[in-house]
Amino acid sequence: MEAHPTLDQLEVFVAVAETGGFSAAARRLNRSQSVVSYAIANLEAQLEVRLFERAGTRLPSLTEAGAVLLEDARRILTGLEGMRARASGLKSGLEPELVLAVDATVPTQALARVLGAFGETFPTVGVRLNVGALGMVHDQIVRQEATLGIAGGTVTSVDAQMVRVGVGATSMVPVAAPSHPLARAAPPVPIELVREQTQLVITDPTDYTRGRNFGVLSFRNWRMTDMGVKHALILAGLGWGGLPISTVRADLDAGRLVRLSIDAYPERAFTLVALHHVSRMPGPATAWMIDRFRLELAACSAVEPLSPASAV
Repeated sequence: MEAHPTLDQLEVFVAVAETGGFSAAARRLNRSQSVVSYAIANLEAQLEVRLFERAGTRLPSLTEAGAVLLEDARRILTGLEGMRARASGLKSGLEPELVLAVDATVPTQALARVLGAFGETFPTVGVRLNVGALGMVHDQIVRQEATLGIAGGTVTSVDAQMVRVGVGATSMVPVAAPSHPLARAAPPVPIELVREQTQLVITDPTDYTRGRNFGVLSFRNWRMTDMGVKHALILAGLGWGGLPISTVRADLDAGRLVRLSIDAYPERAFTLVALHHVSRMPGPATAWMIDRFRLELAACSAVEPLSPASAV
């Protein structure tokens, strides 16, 4: 016959194991000792396994099988607590999951702090994170594939289907490795020399940005969809390009990259905006995340600017 232990029996089992005795478990659960003893005996009968050694000692001790099954009991009870918390959140309007689309220009340190605080504040809300470039965030919001988007305001235009809220700012800085010809040229770098060098450019497969170029100056360019790959290739000296200041600040300070002085490609500051579809108003978790992004992005912007010595 299959065992069907009750949640009450499992709670008693965990209480006895954690308190070290039937009387202590009875006090914790506010029950009589006989009720606790009966629950354990009944659970052992159902499982056909002895959970505690009782002979020769005043206090029961877990058997080897009991120690293994104790972890299972704890997992079941923890899952029940999570289910209760999630149901309570849903009843109050809390989102069961938040799908977040983030542009690659958003400072990763701000993103990490937002998600860390979010996990602590909303432990029952799941998160799906999509990171992309240019039109990806716009497309996912318009298609209602994402609950919330964080993107650069210069790429996302005004759209009747979206609500935009400013949350911060960042900037793109033209950089190259120290060995690169543009890094060795006297500033400002002549546009003729710039056009001869390979420029690494972020692109994306969405229709929204197809055919649009953002700061492309060189005749030869390599296009990619991943900002991390672009960063690595520039560090390797395979080309030059613009990268978020939050991404390259440490590289500039350490001399691994050089900030380029190009009249036609100045440092480009732009606004970061939170986006959501007009038909999907933010729930409690989404509204909290928008406010938290505003706070963390402000903290990133407050970082001391690079010293003049790091610019070329």
